[in-house]
Amino acid sequence: MKQRFTITEVADILGISPKTLARWEKVGKIRRSKRDWRGWRVYEEGDVQQIKDFHEAVFEA
Repeated sequence: MKQRFTITEVADILGISPKTLARWEKVGKIRRSKRDWRGWRVYEEGDVQQIKDFHEAVFEA
């Protein structure tokens, strides 16, 4: 089974705030997340890796 992450869990992994993740999504810097039945953002492992790669490219360059 694929592991799923909430926006808070992804933000904690990256050391950023959930609002930052939502803003990146809104302005198109990262791909839009999937939503669960409640409308909450849900990220899969591949999504987390892509966001991590983006974060590293921007902040560790």
